[in-house]
Amino acid sequence: MPSTAIAKAISARSSSITAAFVSSILPIIPPTDDEILQALLILEMEPGNVRCAYCGDKSSEWDHLRPIVTDQMPTGFISEIRNLVPSCGKCNQSKGKSHWRQWMLGPAKRSPGTRKIVDLHERITRLEAYEKWGNVTPIDFASIVPPDLWQEHWLNMHRLHDDMKLAQEVALRVRKVIEDKTLQS
Repeated sequence: MPSTAIAKAISARSSSITAAFVSSILPIIPPTDDEILQALLILEMEPGNVRCAYCGDKSSEWDHLRPIVTDQMPTGFISEIRNLVPSCGKCNQSKGKSHWRQWMLGPAKRSPGTRKIVDLHERITRLEAYEKWGNVTPIDFASIVPPDLWQEHWLNMHRLHDDMKLAQEVALRVRKVIEDKTLQS
């Protein structure tokens, strides 16, 4: 396996671990039925026909409009209705941690702009209204949590990342032995 593919495999796993460490500390505020209806109204959707806010395909999940992780740290945004919009899997995966507007108009694979979504500017206008309704202010977690506890949490994450890299190195050695033995047969 080429070293770039190995690096990508490690990176992908590390990103999942980082996301888990961030998600594990974020408060989750369940929406009320009225908040969900208000959100759908702003996005011009019917409760029985919830579509992806970004492209209009059938919605399969709710996406964080503002990313919750950047540079392996929490952004301060949390899981609450004012930071969540209906999304399809294609858009959610393509958007990742990007700012929603830049991503929608940018060149990312499977972005609404790249896919030439016809009502793109109307969707952006609705998301701007949604953002104003939400008026979400990020939380400064590091100022709330005692510094030693905050540091301990992130140190655990970094140790796990290091252990994952070591495990990948061992796995490659094991793979080499297996390949060598099976090619000799």
